[in-house]
Amino acid sequence: MPLYTKNDVHIHYEEAGSGFPLLVIPGGGLNSRASIWPNQVFNAMEEFKNDFRCITMDQRNSNGGESHGPIPVDDPWGGFADDQLGLMDHLGIGEFFFMGYCIGGPFALKLIERAPERVVASVLCQPVGHNTKTPDSMYNSGRDVWAKELCSLRADVTMEKCEAFLHNLFRVQPDFAYSVSREFAGSCHTPMLVMPDDTPSHSYEAAMDLVALAPNAEVTIYPWKEEKDVLTQTISQVRNFLLAHQPASTA
Repeated sequence: MPLYTKNDVHIHYEEAGSGFPLLVIPGGGLNSRASIWPNQVFNAMEEFKNDFRCITMDQRNSNGGESHGPIPVDDPWGGFADDQLGLMDHLGIGEFFFMGYCIGGPFALKLIERAPERVVASVLCQPVGHNTKTPDSMYNSGRDVWAKELCSLRADVTMEKCEAFLHNLFRVQPDFAYSVSREFAGSCHTPMLVMPDDTPSHSYEAAMDLVALAPNAEVTIYPWKEEKDVLTQTISQVRNFLLAHQPASTA
């Protein structure tokens, strides 16, 4: 995997295909990394490499990944956005599509908030969000899985620092999509396609709140991933959504 470095942050990434850029982030919570694409509900790098220039990356400090750097306790969502936008800058990419699985849903919204002129359209696949029945699902899994392993691997990382980071990710704004406010979602005109799921962390209620709030949000049918023919149709819907929003100069 090639490497992008900025100061003390090191990001490993992969590319496949050609065409208009599509940054795709796999699920896995804070352990999101390129090597787990084969375990996703479908592998976007494989599915879309004939349509777009697909780019993926290991998120900073994902266990099992090769990206690392300081833990941005004071601005966690902004730290991830800095890494993602920095990678696009490194590759000389201005405008791009973004597709995020799981934690990639909040990533998408923070990227759009940070750089609305660059994210042409976005797909949120099984996005995480606040679930009123299991409000600490993401915090608990981050503490018990991600933080525990990271602390065992790095002497400079403490559980106290990890818990502060997780608090600012998932508890400071314990509502909706974590990374942005409902007010922002209601004012956001970037085209979005939402692919809801319904698990303790993949909040169906938060996904549908986004669909109701964002003026240019569309939604797939639900459920969409259990039956093969429905999954195939939904993948085609994603492809057609992105192609429909591809800038004319690059089509």
